[in-house]
Amino acid sequence: MSKRKEYIAKMKLQLDELNAKLDELDAKKDALSAEAGKKYDEQMAELRKQSKKARAKMNEIKEAGEDQWESLVAEGEKIQKAFVHSVNYFKSQLKS
Repeated sequence: MSKRKEYIAKMKLQLDELNAKLDELDAKKDALSAEAGKKYDEQMAELRKQSKKARAKMNEIKEAGEDQWESLVAEGEKIQKAFVHSVNYFKSQLKS
């Protein structure tokens, strides 16, 4: 497997795992009060936007030419790390 395919597979796996976590968290929303539910919806919408942005960057890396894809990796990793951080922060806020 090429270095790019390995990178894309790793990125896709992480995105899939994070989106599965979001789906699990979404299932717990019913236990929240109306006010907390509204805030939850706003934060979840932001997380879904970050997910779409990360997936779009992954697809951009996938479609880039052999001479260009590595230059996109740093930005892809930055987006991915921000998404991971946001999901983990959101989860920690729900436990409080």
